[in-house]
Parts: sequence; C-alpha cells; structure tokens
Amino acid sequence: MRVRKAVIPAAGLGTRLLPASKSMPKEMITLVDRPGIQYVVEECARAGIRDVLVVTGRGKATMEDHFDRALELEERLEKSGKREELEEVRAVAEIANVHYVRQKEALGLGHAVAAGRSFVGDEPFAVLLPDEIVPPPLDGEPPLLERMMDVHERDGVGVVAVRRVPEDRVSAYGIAAPAGEVRDDFVPISDLVEKPAAADAPSDLAAVGRYVLTPEVFDALDAASPTVGGEIQLADGIRALIDSPGVHAYVHRGPIYDVGKKLDYVKGSIQLALRRDDVGPELRAWLREVLAES
Repeated sequence: MRVRKAVIPAAGLGTRLLPASKSMPKEMITLVDRPGIQYVVEECARAGIRDVLVVTGRGKATMEDHFDRALELEERLEKSGKREELEEVRAVAEIANVHYVRQKEALGLGHAVAAGRSFVGDEPFAVLLPDEIVPPPLDGEPPLLERMMDVHERDGVGVVAVRRVPEDRVSAYGIAAPAGEVRDDFVPISDLVEKPAAADAPSDLAAVGRYVLTPEVFDALDAASPTVGGEIQLADGIRALIDSPGVHAYVHRGPIYDVGKKLDYVKGSIQLALRRDDVGPELRAWLREVLAES
C-alpha cells in the first residue's frame, strides 16, 4: 500500500532553543522566511502525502494558525497590491490537509507517535521529526522520503533513514545494526539501539528523523515500557517490526539539516538560504567578505 499519511511529533518544549522557544513553539522559529514546521509539511507534499497529523502540546496553537487561512491579512495584502505576498500566504493553507492532536503527557517520541493511531488506522505511514529539515533536492540529489516510500511499497518493510556519523557522535543517536551489505543505499537491519556508548555501537548508521512504518508499530508502542529518561522510545516500536515485516535502513546521501540546537540552527539557516536563487548569491558574496575580514 502506498504511504498516504504522515505524523509529525511537535509537542516538545524546545529547551535547547531557549529563550526563543519560551513564548514560541520551536517548530515556528523562522528559517530564512518560513517556520521550520512548514519545511516539513512541504516535504510531505513533495512526496505525495496530503494528510498530515501534527502531534502538539500546550502552547502550540500558532502552528494551527499558520496553516489556516488569514482572511484579514489577505484582504490587506490585496488592497495594497502585494500580489506576490498574497499568493504566498494563501499557498501555505493549501500545502496539505493538516490535522492536529495533543500529546497530553510528555512521555517520549514513541508515545507521541502512538497518539496518531486513530488518524493512521491500518495504513503504513511516515514519521518526520521537525528538528531535521530536508530541503527540496537540487539536480542530482536523491529525494529522501520518496525513496523510502518506494522501497516500502515494493517490499512491504519499514524504513529508517540514516546517515554515517563520526564515532564520537554515535551516543547522540539511535544506531542501526546492519544485517548485510548496503545495496543501492538500503540495508536490512537487525536492531536499532538508542544512544549507545561508542564502544557498544553496532555501526555508524545514525537515524536522522525520517521513518516509514507499518501500523503494527502501534501495538508494540502500547506494550512498551518507559526506558531512557522515563520515556517510551520509538526505537522499541521499530524493533518489534524487524522480524516481521522487516525493517531496512536507507543511507541518505543528500542534505539534511539538524536545526534543534543553537549552532545547528544557525548553520541550517545559512545552508537553506544558500540554496535559494533569491538570496543565495548575495549571501554567498557577503559570507566571503566576512570570512576574508576575520
């Protein structure tokens, strides 16, 4: 079955981006000219996913407003003759059908994904973490979510996006244990270990916030017990799929920007801007000037 739905867990407090996230959801902090959550919903739409569930928490209502119509603003832009801005504002509400549910307790990523059970039903679905931004691919760059969905549709397996990380970074990620050789950027996995010590890590393949899962994961998450930090880990649910229907890792070689911490946010903002025709050339020239002076 083709993946038609996506779940975006967005209930976290965003403490790594304080004080910006004190009064604004971290997912609404702007990267160039749009909030991070919009990049993620646009990624779903590029892959043909039209129904998106955002798992929210208290204080996250601005996300709902963002993907709604803003009639007063639209009227003002129209009267001012700002047609380009008007079209951009209207287009946001048409990216996808965005739905919402609240995660009433902060019990971890697995618990947040489980909140999407009624929305997903008995279909396969994608999970996209909003701390990771995947820009529209340029010529020659592989699409991420689309390739994962194609492999699921062909083989019926779950798929976890990974990238290779240095040994001193493996303890910050869920690490996949490959059960074979990487072929065409995919490899079956036999385990997904949450934040192992470097000496215990089964590989350098780190999960990077994109998953295609089958609905069997919900039973596993419902049965899971809290572990690290008293939270229910998504890795526990994924591990339950490894024997049946199976799980593959996709080694993504294109760009993906972690924007969940301050320095990473700055880097991601610059990288996204450099890829754009409207601001990229001037920004690149300015950066050369700044670096030459430093």
